[in-house]
Amino acid sequence: MTNSRSVLDDRADVLRERAVKRLKKRRDLYTHLLVFTLVNAFIVAIWAVTGQGFFWPIFPMVGWGIGLAMNAWDVFRDEDFDEEQIQREIRRIEHHR
Repeated sequence: MTNSRSVLDDRADVLRERAVKRLKKRRDLYTHLLVFTLVNAFIVAIWAVTGQGFFWPIFPMVGWGIGLAMNAWDVFRDEDFDEEQIQREIRRIEHHR
């Protein structure tokens, strides 16, 4: 009986660790989004105050936006793999030995 309880405890610990990791990633993403918004608002304000003209802030916004999108993808993608994906990867590893 203790052995099955230990397995359940281990599973609960693994799930807790995964949940904490996902929550930290989500919190970091929201911090990244806030900094992105504040910095780019400041850059646009500089552009507006200095006579406008060509909207050059688009360059840092797009570049940084790509990084932010990749950060969001990392946070919200599904981390679980199905058995078919695992078996395919095992075959690739065996093939390259």
